[in-house]
Amino acid sequence: MTVQQDEIKTGKYTVDEIFDFVEKEGDKYLNFKGSVGWSESTLNKGVLATRGHSQSLVFESTLPGSDLSFFKLDYRAQYFHPITDNYTLRLHTELGYGDGYGSTSGLPFYENYYAGGFNSVRGFKDSTLGPRSTPSNGSKPGTLADPDQDPLPFGGNALVQGGVEVMFPLPFVKDQRSLRTSVFWDVGNVFDTNCDSSRKTASGKNVECNNIDLSGMASSVGIGFTWITALGPLSFALAMPIKKPDDEAETQVFQFSLGQTF
Repeated sequence: MTVQQDEIKTGKYTVDEIFDFVEKEGDKYLNFKGSVGWSESTLNKGVLATRGHSQSLVFESTLPGSDLSFFKLDYRAQYFHPITDNYTLRLHTELGYGDGYGSTSGLPFYENYYAGGFNSVRGFKDSTLGPRSTPSNGSKPGTLADPDQDPLPFGGNALVQGGVEVMFPLPFVKDQRSLRTSVFWDVGNVFDTNCDSSRKTASGKNVECNNIDLSGMASSVGIGFTWITALGPLSFALAMPIKKPDDEAETQVFQFSLGQTF
């Protein structure tokens, strides 16, 4: 069990989603969280596995006595299958869903899921896929119209992502134990099933809601490389987005990470 206390302070340019949440739920929350999980693994190695599978399921919820009532359910899985002595197929997925219950309407915005980047959909900037905020139009008490009117990534309460990889050895490198090279296809996005489509933008238009729709998934193809160093995993990816879910999705062809593998 964990205890979490949060306080939200709004300003004159606070986005509508945060302002609406504070109006409904208040600005201070003391929550008690409990979680239960299950996992299994038949992987032949803890890092850079080449055969077997692993999966995990975690359910987390606030407990009685909390100021807010919400839950999250997360599932992750990956499967490795040797194609030949030198080539391995990897399939992986991650699914997540959260919502409010009882007197709480929807998942708190600070618990949202995000997608894009390493361990998600490579070729898109970190955490930039999916729903975006509604910039302030000055209609809320104490707020002003945001002069930039630039919607920012806001995440959502549902996550769907996965991919396919074919791993192969680097030519001319004798010791492959600390290296992994692969070609990949990534897909994924986050969605908001509790979006209020009646909310207006500064231009007077209704906001666009991102309900779960598999046709709205982002996708990319590319090549990735991981090297296990003394400082931790060093990973690079060169990816080409082949489907943008919307015009605001931010792409990034070359990506680098220290401490993460794919």
